[in-house]
Amino acid sequence: MSGQSNTRLSDLFGLAGWSKGELARLVNRQAAAMGHPQLSTDTSRVRRWIDTGEIPRDPVPRVLAVLFTERLGRVVTIEDLGLVRHGRTGKRPDDGMAEHPDGMPWAPERTAAVLTEFTGMDLMLNRRGLVGAGAALTAGSVLSSAMYDWLHTDPTLKADAPVLDDPLHADPAGFDRYEAAPIGSEEIEELERSVEVFRAWDAARGGGLQRKAVVGQLNEVGGMLAYRHPDHLQRRLWGVAANLAVLAGWMSHDIGLEPTAQKYFVIAAHAAREGGDRPRAGEALSRAARQMVHIGRPDEALDLMKLAQSGSGQEVLPRTQAMFHTIEAWAQASMGKGQAMRRTLGHAETLFVSDRSDVPPPSWMQMFNEADLYGMQALAYRTLADHDPSAAAHARHYAEKALTLRADSKQERSKIFDFLSMASACFIADDPEQAGHYARLALVSMGSNSSHRTWDRLRQMYRLTAEYASYPKIQDLRDEIKLALPKTRNRGSNNSAQA
Repeated sequence: MSGQSNTRLSDLFGLAGWSKGELARLVNRQAAAMGHPQLSTDTSRVRRWIDTGEIPRDPVPRVLAVLFTERLGRVVTIEDLGLVRHGRTGKRPDDGMAEHPDGMPWAPERTAAVLTEFTGMDLMLNRRGLVGAGAALTAGSVLSSAMYDWLHTDPTLKADAPVLDDPLHADPAGFDRYEAAPIGSEEIEELERSVEVFRAWDAARGGGLQRKAVVGQLNEVGGMLAYRHPDHLQRRLWGVAANLAVLAGWMSHDIGLEPTAQKYFVIAAHAAREGGDRPRAGEALSRAARQMVHIGRPDEALDLMKLAQSGSGQEVLPRTQAMFHTIEAWAQASMGKGQAMRRTLGHAETLFVSDRSDVPPPSWMQMFNEADLYGMQALAYRTLADHDPSAAAHARHYAEKALTLRADSKQERSKIFDFLSMASACFIADDPEQAGHYARLALVSMGSNSSHRTWDRLRQMYRLTAEYASYPKIQDLRDEIKLALPKTRNRGSNNSAQA
């Protein structure tokens, strides 16, 4: 008991709208449903949890996580409720951890438990048809501050997996726990192949249709990590977890579940570091930075990119560094910093061509090829064109190069983004005929894609058509877009940005 109020639990309790007595009754009922009929909670105990910071014994934190997840319609973890006993990890009360969001960075033995708990809650929301988008994003600067020292230390495997009888271990609340058992290299190879299948599907069709499958696979991997394998296998398993968490985050971002996406990116960074792969941890954080630019917070994206770049270590390949620079340049373009953006893109080009490919790129970098470099350059210049219309010509140049290279590519979502970059740049450059052509190419391709981000980009381009509404072909295009657009979602984001 800390003697201080649990502000996290208090805030969520206020959002839920329960009385203390009502929550006590719900805890007892839910605990019985989860196989703990002997548990008995009353109003005075609920008051102590909230007002004095008392942390109840297991299974109460898990029960509360289930109840708040169901009530609020978004994933609520034990960390979110402030019910983790950090003192058991050897942390001092004054070590600064109290100010870090969600207890980040959590202790190594917590990573698999956090992963499993969060994915279990996410799957519960999927099964019950809840939306799961009601939380707030943690500021990029706060994430960077919380994770800087942690990411810059040498990763170890001395405490990768939670011991099953460890009081810190959190079984997935409300679900049958994956029974921890040893697995071999063949099973890990199958998991690695499944990542490639999911990644290809995401690039082709968007994140909406396969997100649940990815989250389910990640949940199982979290259970596998509860068994301590030999170091070489444990590292590979952490790598699978990192890759799946990035995919789960990207797919969540792709359909507008922004807080959920951010949590997966942070989990991915933790998993990658536990496996000793600092470049992968940096790339996971770069995804969180791209997310920040998309929702209109480029300054916070730059904070995250500094962390991603500095925390990736000495083994990061030039091509990976080039990708990092393109994201940084996009954030700078969003802020109207044209000179800085051009300089950063120049660094990206230099790094990209300096990569002699003598070291095979990791699987997660294989989709960042020359077409992606051009596509990101087109995006940066098109974004800058909102501040400096002369940049539209450069956006058209790079979008054309990207589309030429993607002619036979199966990365349909990337093609859509390039079509929309080209169309927007053409409108800004006063070429409505070409703009309409590329806009229709994008519109035709979007029907089979589940990416909400493509619709966000289309909405932005639609606003540019207003100036040419008197042109019959453009008016027809506007009518087609209005018919095709899904109803506007309240995402709490700035859709004037794109990703």
